[in-house]
Amino acid sequence: MSAQDKFKDLEVGFDVPALPGMDEADIQTPCLVLDLDALERNIKKMGDYAKAHGMRHRVHGKMHKSVDVAKLQERLGGAVGVCCQKVSEAEVFARGGIKDVLVSNQVRDPLKIDRLARLPKLGARIIVCIDDIDNVAELSAAAEKHGTQIECFVEIDCGAGRCGVTTTEDVVKIAKAVDAADNLKFTGIQAYQGAMQHLDSYEDRKEKLDVAIAQVKEAVEGLKAEGLDPELVSGGGTGSYYFESNSGVYNELQCGSYAFMDADYGRILDKDGNRIDQCEWENAFFILTQVMSHVKADKAIVDAGLKAQSVDSGLPVVYGRDDVEYIKCSDEHGVVTDPNGALKINDKLKLVPGHCDPTANVHDWYVGVRDGKVECVWPVSARGRAY
Repeated sequence: MSAQDKFKDLEVGFDVPALPGMDEADIQTPCLVLDLDALERNIKKMGDYAKAHGMRHRVHGKMHKSVDVAKLQERLGGAVGVCCQKVSEAEVFARGGIKDVLVSNQVRDPLKIDRLARLPKLGARIIVCIDDIDNVAELSAAAEKHGTQIECFVEIDCGAGRCGVTTTEDVVKIAKAVDAADNLKFTGIQAYQGAMQHLDSYEDRKEKLDVAIAQVKEAVEGLKAEGLDPELVSGGGTGSYYFESNSGVYNELQCGSYAFMDADYGRILDKDGNRIDQCEWENAFFILTQVMSHVKADKAIVDAGLKAQSVDSGLPVVYGRDDVEYIKCSDEHGVVTDPNGALKINDKLKLVPGHCDPTANVHDWYVGVRDGKVECVWPVSARGRAY
């Protein structure tokens, strides 16, 4: 059946870029494409690693913003749940059936706290981060009002320079306040060293993590001395999970980008000096784009510009080719050098975006492809949920 026939029942435009059963060649562009085989291999690999090292793996939902991907990570990779950054994301995942949700961020706005306190009624375990003792009373009052329980991680700033306390004294003080508060439970520590995740050198990353691990270990010992043994010590990303999992301190990972693998993460090096997108993780996430103009002999113009991606971590890389290069973009256009005239009108290219998280957030759909056919079309469930 032709692409036109498959779309014939859509009266006004295309609500989706593809339909299951279509040929990959008929997918409408620009759109997000998932290589399902590569995605599943990445998920299984991380799941096997976590299991072998006795770690829980709480996948980072802010990366893909998809209930379907999160459930695949639970089913194939043994993920225990998700972490996300905003209450609105947590609402999407909890309503979508994810039963263990961490808001790995602070929640201070009164209305957002009230929304957070309602979420356990959906049958989900809800955890939130705290770095200010005044937040304890705010969360407690809301949970008591709704007859729910909110679990709490005390967040440590272990090098990212964002949220989090920096001393064991403050960790203990906040944990004791949580433990004494109605309808709250002290569950553990959030300690994610985000500033070093994209450092190219393995040794540079290790140096930063050695400092963080020492800081977290001291905090755990301080908590135990007060009778507050943390159930979970959570952190670790795609650029560092092997450090946290071998630390003897952490017991939960929060890896996200490993599943998709973007260009910025892909360039960092493992302990042997190899790029991780060549030896550790596969590219599974692409922007599919199409040539729409080639009046310049040495340049092809494609339909994936700024509105189809985020370029905060650099321009996308053309996947599987070294004869053409994506060199710049404007709102609706991408410029691809084509010195040999290899590209023709309507030719399609797969682009590996520089940063997967914000790129996913500007699309409505993932098109899952296997063996040249569209197998599934999944909504980017929490797209735009930034509040």
